[in-house]
Amino acid sequence: MITRTTGAPAAVRALLACLGLLLLPSVAPAADAREKPPLYTFAASWTLPRAQWAEMAQAATTAEKTAARFLADGTLTAFGSDVRMVHTREGDTHDLWWSGHTLAGVLAVLDEMHRSGLATSPALSAATAHEDVLYVSRHYNWRAGTVKGGYTRGAFYQLKEDAPDNALDVISTSFIEPLMDKLVADGTVQGYEVDTEWVHTQKPGGFWLYYITNTAAGLDKVDAALGAALKGNPLAGPAIGSMIGYKTHRDSLFRTDATIK
Repeated sequence: MITRTTGAPAAVRALLACLGLLLLPSVAPAADAREKPPLYTFAASWTLPRAQWAEMAQAATTAEKTAARFLADGTLTAFGSDVRMVHTREGDTHDLWWSGHTLAGVLAVLDEMHRSGLATSPALSAATAHEDVLYVSRHYNWRAGTVKGGYTRGAFYQLKEDAPDNALDVISTSFIEPLMDKLVADGTVQGYEVDTEWVHTQKPGGFWLYYITNTAAGLDKVDAALGAALKGNPLAGPAIGSMIGYKTHRDSLFRTDATIK
């Protein structure tokens, strides 16, 4: 998804392409814009030997059935499972995640997953590594629906030590939300969120952008929109570059099944 920008360092190009920060000019948020309620996402990931991948698919189906009643009663807004497409030497291979507007609801689902025996299933017991992350987001949007075999694109960035306290809010409301909301509205993107850790297991100041498309063609459409926008907003790069470092930038790509309410 790296789009060429004449004269910009490669890391800057990657940042702008992944975040889509060049689709619209840098505009101050509307004065009457209302802050969205927090969206909490619990994500559990595992590194599984290839021999257990089929069993993990069955475990994900079981977890989806467990989550179904929490989606039905409004406790959750979304549930999904991912299979990583671009693997790293020591990275995870599979994950489960769910989102809701209260910590009580999200953690109630976690308790139910444990009671169901999911954590001790043969597939997960064979994992060579496991990690949990609890995110919070105030910049997100989605279209209700079901995704089967879709794609999730993720990008991680670290704010600079001297970035303003509201740097992430400024970046999100001025750049990310206008871009992603438009892509959600036209059906290119099923949903997105800008996440920070609610329970910090990494250095504070990091954030993630995740978005889901139903097809690989959706990834191409996002990339094409970014490329077209680069020609119309050449001043965004320096503004964003003043707040974000690039050395810790990482990308991820998953195949995704999800239900979004």
